[in-house]
Amino acid sequence: MVAIIDYDAGNIRSVEKAFSYLGANTIVTRDSKEILRADHVVLPGVGAFGDAMSRINEYDLKSTIMSVVDKEIPFLGICLGQQLLFDSSEESKGVSGLGILRGEIVSIPKTDSMGNTYKIPQIGWNSLDFPREGRLFKGIDQGAYVYFVHSYYLRAADRNIVTATTDYSVTVDASVESGNVFACQFHPEKSADVGMQILKNFLEV
Repeated sequence: MVAIIDYDAGNIRSVEKAFSYLGANTIVTRDSKEILRADHVVLPGVGAFGDAMSRINEYDLKSTIMSVVDKEIPFLGICLGQQLLFDSSEESKGVSGLGILRGEIVSIPKTDSMGNTYKIPQIGWNSLDFPREGRLFKGIDQGAYVYFVHSYYLRAADRNIVTATTDYSVTVDASVESGNVFACQFHPEKSADVGMQILKNFLEV
C-alpha cells in the first residue's frame, strides 16, 4: 500500500491517480497508524514552505514522518515535499523544515552568470543530468525530460545524495536519495512515460 500524506497541500490527487494508474493500492491520509502500516509513503505538495510546515505541525505529522524514516519505509518527497525535507527556505525565513536532510532552499535567480534572464517560476519541461546512480532513475536515459513548477530550489549540503540535476539559471538539485529517503523537485506524476517509470522504480524499492 502507498500512503500519500494529506496535509491540505495542492497536487495530492494527481499523485494518487498516478500511483493508482500503476496498479498500486493507495490511501490519502494523515492518520499516523495508517501511514506507518504502508509499504511506501509519499509527501507531495504544491504551495508555500511556511504554510506547509504549519499544517504538518498542526496535524502532528512531523513525528510520523520521522518514524517512517526511522523504520526505513521507502519515502518519496515530491516538489514542495522535497523542499520540506531540508533545514530551511528563503521563502519562509525563520521557519524550520523537517531537517531530515541537510541543505537549504533558495530562490532561483532571475539572471544567470552570463546575464541571461529567466522567467520565475520555472514552469515547463527540462532535462536531467545524473551525477551519480540513483534507484529512481533505473532505465532512464541521461537527458530525459521531466516537468517542473517552482520558484525555489535545493542546495544540498551533502553532494553525495544528489542523484539528478537540471540547469535553469543555476544548477538545480533536482533529485536526492539517502537510504530509504527519495525526493524530486519535479513532478513525476506530470512527466509522462519518464515520470511513470520513476514512480514505478520507487514502488520497486
